[in-house]
Amino acid sequence: MTDFIKIEFRDGKSHEEEVLPPREETDGGVKVITFGCRLNTYESEVMKDHARKAGLENAIIVNTCAVTGEAERQARQTIRRARRENPDAKIIVTGCAAQVNPQSFADMPEVNQVIGNDLKLKAETWNPLLTERVRVNDIMQVKETASHMIAGFDHHARAFVQVQNGCDHRCTFCIIPYGRGNSRSVAMGEIVDQVRRLVETGYQEIVLTGVDITSYGPDLPGQPTLGQMVRRLLALVPDIKRLRLSSLDPVEIDEDLWKLFGEEPRMMPHLHLSMQAGDDMVLKRMKRRHLRHHLLEVCERARNLRPDMVFGADIIAGFPTETEEMFTNTLKAVTDYDLTFLHVFPYSPRKGTPAARMPQVEGGLRKERARLLREAGTQQVHKHLSGLIGKTVPVLAERNLVSRTEYFSEVKLDKQMPLGKIVMATMDEIDGEVIKGRVVV
Repeated sequence: MTDFIKIEFRDGKSHEEEVLPPREETDGGVKVITFGCRLNTYESEVMKDHARKAGLENAIIVNTCAVTGEAERQARQTIRRARRENPDAKIIVTGCAAQVNPQSFADMPEVNQVIGNDLKLKAETWNPLLTERVRVNDIMQVKETASHMIAGFDHHARAFVQVQNGCDHRCTFCIIPYGRGNSRSVAMGEIVDQVRRLVETGYQEIVLTGVDITSYGPDLPGQPTLGQMVRRLLALVPDIKRLRLSSLDPVEIDEDLWKLFGEEPRMMPHLHLSMQAGDDMVLKRMKRRHLRHHLLEVCERARNLRPDMVFGADIIAGFPTETEEMFTNTLKAVTDYDLTFLHVFPYSPRKGTPAARMPQVEGGLRKERARLLREAGTQQVHKHLSGLIGKTVPVLAERNLVSRTEYFSEVKLDKQMPLGKIVMATMDEIDGEVIKGRVVV
């Protein structure tokens, strides 16, 4: 479910883990600081709307991430800074890190309240009169995921829609199921209503998101698959211009979804795979559901359906017991499968996970392997962008002259276009890991 970019910290320590820099948005008297994935971005919009309607004022909501130890460290750092800069504000901490480790945040003198991951999405939670310091439920007992009607997303060119939450798998490195609970799906009709409203508002790209969206449906009447839900959505909301999916488990892409990739032009030619490694032994020790050959089969099948398909992948560098040969297999997979957009994470031990008890790879070696993977990713992005030079393609305009192709390539336009507008642009030259484009329509 990850959507991370590389950042460098310069606080005197060496940090090489990738974490999205926090996004800060203010609505009236409420500021929301969001870490982590697209699902958190969606949920921050829900919380902001609930807090505004409840009349909460002079408050800062920190929506945390627990995917790595660095994500939690950065959240703490942000909380301390928020208190220094806003001594009279009410600071409320929620999100996955708060769910997994609530007392650690409650022990921070800067924090007024800690709220669990299921409660943060309930309107009544944000009543200013509710002042209990820690409100965190047993997330494993939560059985439903309700949709939340959002009119729009402030300062975002695309709209994220939650279709699923939680995870039934127990990968040995991952703490997220204990922050999100077991897998549960949003009813198809509620997803359709949400997307229809967003499209009517003017959003031209919709991103379906969740923790493990390929597990969508078994808990719903009739047990629809993700592909069946997407097919219905596209049929009932014909004005959708672009539909994009968040991270997919390679072996859980159902047949209906495969057919849509081949038949439906509104499905973007960009798949982000929850790959994690390209070596069979590492994948087995991670308790992943796929092996190396499954990744190749997915890439080949997708390109047979859409020859222009571009892939992203999450990769962990330096997983416990990873030998040089195992790492080489993962590194070779980047070029063997022609992956483009890599989200590389040096392995980060998470207390309470099986992998944290395995023999660890030395920290400097993890850092070096992550560097090599990122270097390979940079070369792959350059290769992809080189193939776009001279072409005129539709791009979705974002802020600060940035736009995105259908492949999710980043384009720097020669002039700012309205946020969320799709325009035609001619690709001119590569500038680092972006390509410069001229607006023609």
